[in-house]
Amino acid sequence: MLSRQIETEARTSRFRRIAEKRTNELIRRIQLLGNCSNRSSYDYSEQEVNKIFNAIDKELRQAKARFTFSKRGQIFKL
Repeated sequence: MLSRQIETEARTSRFRRIAEKRTNELIRRIQLLGNCSNRSSYDYSEQEVNKIFNAIDKELRQAKARFTFSKRGQIFKL
């Protein structure tokens, strides 16, 4: 019992450490992308900007869906 609790704490600690590091890196990269908005350095269209953020939104939705706690074995009913 104690071993399982220690293992769970280690997994939780590992998740928090890695998730925090990756989240901070992602935030930093998004901030860097924001630097591309400087019109004096870059030329871009609204369509290009929409394409970038649609791709990012799609990936975020897919990643978030992987974290969703779903009930396995649910039966579909109309």
